Amino acid sequence: MEKTVSLRPTAEADLDFVLAQEQSPNNRPYIRQWSVDEHRARLLDPDWAHLVIESEGEAVGYVILHGLRNSDDSLCLKRIVVARKGEGFGRRAVQQVKRFAFDRVGSHRLWLEVKDFNTAARHLYRSEGFVAEGIMRESARIGERYDSLIVMSILEQEYRPPTAADCTDTL
Repeated sequence: MEKTVSLRPTAEADLDFVLAQEQSPNNRPYIRQWSVDEHRARLLDPDWAHLVIESEGEAVGYVILHGLRNSDDSLCLKRIVVARKGEGFGRRAVQQVKRFAFDRVGSHRLWLEVKDFNTAARHLYRSEGFVAEGIMRESARIGERYDSLIVMSILEQEYRPPTAADCTDTL
């Protein structure tokens, strides 16, 4: 049976889990590292949503969204980290993020940046309806190297395609 996931606001008590996941060798190559103070600042900022991914009461990852007050109704999926890979938590979390963005926040566009070498994440985002918009070549400095980022997005009308009732017969 497939386990469900839910998103809930990150609490101060969750930050040890968040930082541990961020520092994990399985996640570190794909995300920027923040200090505990940077995470705390996002917990308090009304333009950000810092959320824990839970399954059956257990934290299995976290999500950070930016742009809740964006005047263009464009919400950024800044970060998604899943602790237990290969169990479908990432896919279900992305589905929950889309619901949050379009059904709760009322966004027109949900977008993200993904490192070009993160093929698993790129495949997941494509399979969930995200479209590659372009590449920002060597735009993220990580130590002595520069990583390229692919910008991907999904629009509300792609998330919520027209129903049969919305279509009219023009013949």
